[in-house]
Amino acid sequence: MKRKRILALDVGKKRTGLAQSDPMLTIASPIGAYGTPAIFEKIASIQKDSEILRIILGYPLHINGDEGESVHMVKSFAGELKKNFPDIEIVYADERYSSFLAEQIIINSGAKKKKRQDKGLVDAVAASVILQTYLDTLSNQ
Repeated sequence: MKRKRILALDVGKKRTGLAQSDPMLTIASPIGAYGTPAIFEKIASIQKDSEILRIILGYPLHINGDEGESVHMVKSFAGELKKNFPDIEIVYADERYSSFLAEQIIINSGAKKKKRQDKGLVDAVAASVILQTYLDTLSNQ
């Protein structure tokens, strides 16, 4: 029996951060940041061992709630995801403060300056922030 998981993606122009839930669907963990072709390969690899219930995509909104300029890119990426993984539900989630929170988490972890400047790490941790927020809403229902 495959373990159930939820994935989250923080889609960017250069990299996409990836995070996954634990099988109990309570804790989000960053996996890494990948270029677009590699992200599809990584999701397929995870799918071999796990039942992916859904993929949460960070949805870029401005502070006032209006859609950000990256919305088109995220929607286009969602279309590619749907083509590659037609049986997996895709859910959009507000990502307004995810990168800021990710940077704060990395700083608070005691990471050295060079590690804090690793944009891939920030993207992966931002994906885990998006996912943890989503998982927290599930547990509050």
